[in-house]
Amino acid sequence: MYAISALREFCAAIGCEYLSEEPMSRHTTFKIGGPAELLALPSSTDMLRRLLCKCRELDIPVTVVGRGSNLLVSDGGIAGCVVCLGAGFSNIRREDGLVVCSAGTSLTELCRYALANGLTGLEFAYGIPGSVGGAVYMNAGAYGGELKDAVVFSRHLTPEGELVTLGAEQLGFGYRRSVYTEMHGCIIVEAGFRLLPGDPEAIRARMDDLMGRRRAKQPVELPSAGSVFKRPEGAFAGALIEKCGLKGRAVGGAVVSEKHAGFIVNTGGATCRDVETLVRLIQDEVLEKTGFALECEIKRTGKTDS
Repeated sequence: MYAISALREFCAAIGCEYLSEEPMSRHTTFKIGGPAELLALPSSTDMLRRLLCKCRELDIPVTVVGRGSNLLVSDGGIAGCVVCLGAGFSNIRREDGLVVCSAGTSLTELCRYALANGLTGLEFAYGIPGSVGGAVYMNAGAYGGELKDAVVFSRHLTPEGELVTLGAEQLGFGYRRSVYTEMHGCIIVEAGFRLLPGDPEAIRARMDDLMGRRRAKQPVELPSAGSVFKRPEGAFAGALIEKCGLKGRAVGGAVVSEKHAGFIVNTGGATCRDVETLVRLIQDEVLEKTGFALECEIKRTGKTDS
């Protein structure tokens, strides 16, 4: 408690906005999650560096949240400091022929920037509900495209406050993973993309087509964390779940979407425990009936006593 009090005082001293006991349900696309002990909203890389160094000095754990997609937060909340990269990390610029944007920039905002400037290469990402930092972290992808196809470099802060740049060849991109999935405590602050000149009308048509497909096939009208499971080799998770007759299966407010079985939606009042129970139920039934072991794609964070 004393350490958090000291961190609050530090945030106030450096002008870093913060919220105490802030419900994480307000900061995740699932609309699920208990309170963050302290949620900090640094407005610059230097402020973030100072914050990380102070947390390290006080031995306070740090959790990073961008747009809160692909994230399931414990009902008990998150101990320590939650760093939210918001408006202060939502900048896009041109640099040496690349498009460089801060980690808190939404993918949709980046795609619209590319369209406005007649640049192609990220149409697949239009409508993915996440930030650039989170997308690089997990090598987000859809409709045959992945972030690795366009990323040239990323920059991150280490827990010690060192700013490090990694080139594409160092990022270890794979299916829904990057080198960052194994690097604990590092925070992506920006990334650079190489995009090619393209016909704005063709770019717009592709973006509109993919957005139309998402709206037709995915439950975008209800809170969710996106696709729950990674695609197993030789099959599709949603098809396996539907084959097992699990569409509409519910635990509390968590329900397997009737529109797309690969999604769990929050129909109102769903808890982390509801979702976790439903995930285990799905995994058990799919394994028993099809032989496929589904691996969860959603990142779970927070206290373990939910």
